[in-house]
Amino acid sequence: MPAKLDHTIVHSSDRFTSAHFLTDLIGAPEPKAYGPFAAVPLANGVTVDYADSIVKPDRLVMQHLALLVSEEEFDEIFARIVERRLPYWAEPAHKGSQQINHRHHGRGVYVDDPDGHAIEFLTHTYVMDGTG
Repeated sequence: MPAKLDHTIVHSSDRFTSAHFLTDLIGAPEPKAYGPFAAVPLANGVTVDYADSIVKPDRLVMQHLALLVSEEEFDEIFARIVERRLPYWAEPAHKGSQQINHRHHGRGVYVDDPDGHAIEFLTHTYVMDGTG
């Protein structure tokens, strides 16, 4: 049986600022303090735990979080991104500025959190056909 992801830790310059950024975009309840973390529970039981990094902000290793959302949730999240005038991209590495993508039979968009971590919202999981 495959393992299930329970939680992941994302290092940040301010754990609650980063956690609030995510909860605000996805329309989730406020993050909760859990030990040294600001915890953001997701619908499938996985928790994103933001931690204050012990390294300087310019030394943070950038991470990528891909969040699968429904078409309706995508519309709501994308409206929040546009309303806040956040930069967004259709592709990783900041390609396709102020555009969304239509890959894998769905829609997707990338936005950076306050520390530069990439957050991807997609409506259809990637099609893994072995070609690439």
